[in-house]
Amino acid sequence: MERLIRKIIIEEGARHYGQSGRILKRLPDIAVEEADDDGSLQSETQMDLDKETLRLLRFKGEFLKPCPGTKGYICCGYQILNVGTNCPIDCSYCILQAYFNKPSLRIFVNLENELEHIGKVIDSNPERIFRIGTGEFTDSLALDRVTGWSGLLASFFSNKKNVVLELKTKTDNIDGLLSSPYRERIIVSWSLNSADISSREEHGAVSIKKRLTAAKRCQEGGFNVAFHFDPLIHYRGWSEGYLETIELLDRYIDPRKVIWVSMGCLRYIPYLKSIIRKRHPGTHILDGEFINAEDGKMRYFKPVRLEMYSFMSRNLCKWHDDLGLYLCMESSDIWMSSLGWSPEDTTGLSGYLDKRALKICKISY
Repeated sequence: MERLIRKIIIEEGARHYGQSGRILKRLPDIAVEEADDDGSLQSETQMDLDKETLRLLRFKGEFLKPCPGTKGYICCGYQILNVGTNCPIDCSYCILQAYFNKPSLRIFVNLENELEHIGKVIDSNPERIFRIGTGEFTDSLALDRVTGWSGLLASFFSNKKNVVLELKTKTDNIDGLLSSPYRERIIVSWSLNSADISSREEHGAVSIKKRLTAAKRCQEGGFNVAFHFDPLIHYRGWSEGYLETIELLDRYIDPRKVIWVSMGCLRYIPYLKSIIRKRHPGTHILDGEFINAEDGKMRYFKPVRLEMYSFMSRNLCKWHDDLGLYLCMESSDIWMSSLGWSPEDTTGLSGYLDKRALKICKISY
């Protein structure tokens, strides 16, 4: 992904950070500009996300925050580590197209300096398990050869006994991780889909086979892995397409070393629809029937979601019956009808995933 970068912008006050210097050394031939202000997209119709510019800046907010979840649906209790925003991969369904109004690939170069504070927060709650991930606002590994995030974060969090760090990606950029000596409590996870959806809608991502080849290498290298079928997309031939991906999982992955697998059907805020139509005019992901759900997002009708979750659960459980399977942002009745059980609420799901972390990652607290 870094080969697509054509320009680097360094905001005022960001140059003296160590990560800025390391990034500039890794990209010695890229033009560099200084900037006082980061600017923003001018209008809804501009749609210029500028994925060829790397912007180095200080983040002034809290680096570690809980996932906000969504009203009326069960959340996993995840903690988001905000390392940067925007993504070089250009998936047609990506919420980031509407979530952020500032362009370019934005790297928070003061992260390293804030790790001590984050560590104090974790250490002050020794009775609690922290499940932390960096893949909410950007791909965790797409820019790893430039940012060095994986090495920096693995070395820090692997020493925290009550933490698991999940690095979520659609790439095969795992060389930095494999060259690192740190393995404990580090989870490498992949967003998966059918090969058809991947090739048509996940622009810039590597193929499903390449993702699973990378996952196999990570397993062989001593890492725990996870997978996320999110978003599941309903289209003609969807069941055959997703079954092929499950068959590839069986071919490449040892299921006994999978910490969890999540599922979530396509959902989006209404504002995103016009952006998708303008930026990805050839997409078919919006062709299904959607309703405006309790959380204000557009979702498939309940029978469609139940059919997809039931199908996926049934076939994943044929592969292995202990995958830590869970639903992302769904109601308790959907859980019961499709998986046969429900954690009932966010506290229940958090406890379920914490137990998986205790079992697979052998964390202590």
